[in-house]
Amino acid sequence: MKYLITGGAGFIGSHLIGKIITKADKVIVLDNLLTGSKKNIEKFIKLDNFEFKPHDIQHHYDISEKMDYVIHLASCASPLAYTKFPINTLKSGSIGTINALGIARKFNSKFLLSSTSEIYGDPKISPQSEDYWGNVNPTGPRSMYDESKRFAEAATQAYVSEYDLNANIIRIFNTYGENMQLNDGRVVTNFIVQALNNDNITIYGDGLQTRSFSYIEDTVNGLLLALNYPKSEIFNIGNDNEMSIKDLATLILELTKSDSKIIYKKLPVDDPLQRKPDLTKSKKILGYQPKIDIVTGLSKTIQWIKNNSNKIV
Repeated sequence: MKYLITGGAGFIGSHLIGKIITKADKVIVLDNLLTGSKKNIEKFIKLDNFEFKPHDIQHHYDISEKMDYVIHLASCASPLAYTKFPINTLKSGSIGTINALGIARKFNSKFLLSSTSEIYGDPKISPQSEDYWGNVNPTGPRSMYDESKRFAEAATQAYVSEYDLNANIIRIFNTYGENMQLNDGRVVTNFIVQALNNDNITIYGDGLQTRSFSYIEDTVNGLLLALNYPKSEIFNIGNDNEMSIKDLATLILELTKSDSKIIYKKLPVDDPLQRKPDLTKSKKILGYQPKIDIVTGLSKTIQWIKNNSNKIV
């Protein structure tokens, strides 16, 4: 089997490659390295069945080799990244998705779109199921990311309808683990780095807002289940163990044995107050079941950050 993965040098992509590389005939990664890193994939580069192409999928990619799977992961997924690169974020979700879909259509490949829980916006219902339309601000400070993913989903569905493309969409909820960027503004890495340096842990808002955190291994396993599902469907992928941001900070303080203090700042505009996936559909149809509890996952992540940052004492 041959795989084309856009954004494969990123956080999720690099873990996915680790899962498939030993059984794949070939894995081709396209990545502009805007937020991905060659360090994430350096252990694969010398393998005969791996090929890295520095390329931005928003530009046409000419490929003649038949691909069995096209997996579109390319996107600026962190608040700092999509705020810094709003146009690239919009283009990777729009033009980039169309280009990736075009490759899949050319070879009749199985297509997988990596979407996000952000398409639910600041939800009015909880947990969020796949049939919920969401509550999204189309012109707010997060809109470049939210709307790029909403367009990507619409484009994928259009290719399914018009060209009978076999395509699945996964809506990924907050995921953490090894290979994350330490300066990307995500809450787990923020808190861990602050705690390890005994700096103040910064909570935006009152800390009662909730998230559901999925360890990377569980998220990638869900991705693979969706990739191999024969029909075109939409699935939530994540962990349905909901916790407050304040409880997350307290847990990280305990696990790092840190002397950091918690401080509070103003909540950013449109920051969701609640986020929890309804996994009923994924569990029933895919047999998906997240297995890594938050303490185990955070402990692994903390150790990796200790081993991979010169900034941390």
